[in-house]
Amino acid sequence: MRVLMLSWEYPPVVVGGLARHVHALARHLAMDGHDVTVLCRHAAGTDADTHPTTDTVVEGVRIIRVAEDPLHVTFERDLVAWTLAMGHAMVRAGTELLRTWRPDVVHAHDWLVTHPAIALADASRVPLVGTIHATEAGRHSGWLSHPLNQQVHSVEWWLANRSDALITCSQAMRGEVAHLFEVPVESITVIHNGIEERSWQVPAAEITRARARYSPEGTPLLLYFGRLEWEKGVQDLLDALPAIRARHPGTRLVVAGVGRHLDELVEQAARLDLSGAVDFVGHLPDRELRAVLAAADAVVLPSRYEPFGIVALEAAAARRPLVASTAGGLGEVVVHGETGLAFDPGDVEAIASAVDTVLADADAAGRRAQAAQSRLAADFDWARIAAATAEVYRRTRPRGPQEFGRPKIATGNAFDL
Repeated sequence: MRVLMLSWEYPPVVVGGLARHVHALARHLAMDGHDVTVLCRHAAGTDADTHPTTDTVVEGVRIIRVAEDPLHVTFERDLVAWTLAMGHAMVRAGTELLRTWRPDVVHAHDWLVTHPAIALADASRVPLVGTIHATEAGRHSGWLSHPLNQQVHSVEWWLANRSDALITCSQAMRGEVAHLFEVPVESITVIHNGIEERSWQVPAAEITRARARYSPEGTPLLLYFGRLEWEKGVQDLLDALPAIRARHPGTRLVVAGVGRHLDELVEQAARLDLSGAVDFVGHLPDRELRAVLAAADAVVLPSRYEPFGIVALEAAAARRPLVASTAGGLGEVVVHGETGLAFDPGDVEAIASAVDTVLADADAAGRRAQAAQSRLAADFDWARIAAATAEVYRRTRPRGPQEFGRPKIATGNAFDL
């Protein structure tokens, strides 16, 4: 099949787990013999006049990158205008592509590419498949109180209702999407994210260096890695750290990632007198991150909202003990007591207790980590995920002209609609 994917991030442009998902899916579809083109964007700030579009083939996947324009519009300050500008660039590049190559299916990944994906599916007269990786309501605990939140929700609703087939990464997200966007739950296919186990084992010398850098006294070392946003719950982990350190003196925490919540987290650590115990290291290159991961005594994922949780799979691939909330898809990835320890989102005392359990019995924690790694090949293999996605492509047909209502915009909590 000829597959046209649209994504606002694709390596080396990496913001979160979406880039890794689309990258792995595209490569494995190509390995299975499908003709895959990914329409994505250059890194922010690329000059739209001198580098408007590039067209390359990498790992069997054709990658067409566009520069969002104009340059004075930024993602952080002008999200809607920036998204429309990127969409316009994608439509121009996609229209040129259709002169010589036409897809059998268009696959949109998340709301930011809704406009160009719908336009190109319509122009090609082929099915539109939409994968919704997260929702605006979910990211804000159900509240759509500001015009920007409502605008994003409206575009998500349009993608969900216009798509000829929908995919979510977890059963939790399936229910969330059906409820928020008023689509039949049976019309949504659940296909989990995956993990590739290669390259997760790190040379002993690199682990020793990471351990010496982040835990020079040999005390317990915890790791959080991911985006620094409120819904990721790092604030709850910081609140739990004093109790953890009381039970396990000298325990240190590495926080690896970037995001809008960073300044608040740094201030919180200082307020809790944890500045000397927490290292905010920003975005780490893959090799360095894997060394820190291998050196950690436990990985803690305290999410309050998590559609899936690829980082949990990465911790499992590295065979590290995992402590995670039951938020969303994490509750499907981590089997409490078997592949890790779980706690209710936002429960600070439960975080401290679970970490205490891991640190107090390293042998039991190691057995759970081994079980988590063993589960990867059966349940989270990218070859199977690509095959399941291709099956969605094959069975999907364009629905033709449709009449849409209007999305319900919550004045209170969207999950109460």
